[in-house]
Amino acid sequence: MEKRTVLTKLLIALVIVALAVVFAGGIIGGKDMMYHLVNRGDLGPLTRDDITYLSVEAPDPTSGDGTVNASDWQELYPYIVATMGDNDKNAYVVDYLEQDPYLVNIYEGYGFAKDYGSARGHAYTLTDVAKTQRPHALANCLTCKTPNFAKLVNDLGVSVYTMPFDEVMAMMEEDISCYTCHGNNAGNGGEIVITHSYVAKALGENMSAIDPSTLSCGQCHIEYYFTPADKETMMPYSSVATMSPEAILAYYDEMVLPDGTVGFYDWIQESTGARMLKAQHPEMETFLAGKHAALLNCADCHMPMDQAEDGTIYHSHLLVSPLENEMLLSNCARCHGDTDMVTFVHRLQDRVTARETEVGNKLSDFKNALAEAVQNGTLEEESLDAARKLYREAQWFFDFCYVENSEGAHNSELSMRCLDVSEERITAGMSLLQP
Repeated sequence: MEKRTVLTKLLIALVIVALAVVFAGGIIGGKDMMYHLVNRGDLGPLTRDDITYLSVEAPDPTSGDGTVNASDWQELYPYIVATMGDNDKNAYVVDYLEQDPYLVNIYEGYGFAKDYGSARGHAYTLTDVAKTQRPHALANCLTCKTPNFAKLVNDLGVSVYTMPFDEVMAMMEEDISCYTCHGNNAGNGGEIVITHSYVAKALGENMSAIDPSTLSCGQCHIEYYFTPADKETMMPYSSVATMSPEAILAYYDEMVLPDGTVGFYDWIQESTGARMLKAQHPEMETFLAGKHAALLNCADCHMPMDQAEDGTIYHSHLLVSPLENEMLLSNCARCHGDTDMVTFVHRLQDRVTARETEVGNKLSDFKNALAEAVQNGTLEEESLDAARKLYREAQWFFDFCYVENSEGAHNSELSMRCLDVSEERITAGMSLLQP
């Protein structure tokens, strides 16, 4: 990206401010609603005090379960609904098992060794969960795929999680939509509603410490597990302070299972005998642990303000990378100045990805060595258990980085630290397996 001259940047800034003042609608601070500007006496930066929220009466729901869906809101909020529909453009998928073959080995015995691709846009959530080769006998696999499931849990309680997948899937009507982040009031008065009940259960009063625009995304973009007793989706922490990979690992290690044993696990790997953890996609945890969380929320970086032909300014609901949108990139200039952020972030991501590949292959070698030791009976069970513990931990820290979908952009320091810790565990484990 070529650097603009000072004069060019000044002219662009003046034009942007002028447009924001002249036109009647606006959006600010991650709230996804249309607004009207209050009369202003200067051309300074917009703040939340400069707007009043637009409120309209919610339409009657047309869905079978009482969820007010996107089509119900289309007449009232045409631009928001239209851009939300544009998420079908986010259709590109990377086959991670083909890209990084070592994953098949380290995920051996778990569904991710059969099918693991990058997530497509919100327009495909139901389609993709239906066709995945990963087993999904219970309805809890639908937790973050549709607002209808959240509504069902809110109406009937946690028993919904153990209902048969196919039975509940047949009841679902809509991919991720308005209800997910706004409830049936869909953001009137700027309101964001955290509709997934497990968030309040896990965080309680600590919910208030997280920006609502981040938490509305974070209710799905998190590390989670299914409770052993009733298979309810749950978050493994109670506050921002307990969201680190170390604290989450301790949470799992200390969990008492229904049979009285201690230590939660997602699966027991047959070849190694290790009780393994599979991290999900800890975007919120990674972001909140970084320097950007004090300055920005998820909407600031992934939902650009846009302007319709009639002058309405609104937050686009087509979720994009900030590297692909000039308006979003302008947020970076607050701290990074004239830095070419596209090149800067891609170089950072390349470093993280290269390190992932290096550590991932070492983890695969560790897994093979442990499996061989188990098969050959060359070590006493106490030594094997020590190696299994190190393997579980190495896998956890590696996975915490690998499955976080920003490739280090949200918090490169944490990503690299996780990979370093994983490598330390691998080295310690391999030394235990030496004859």
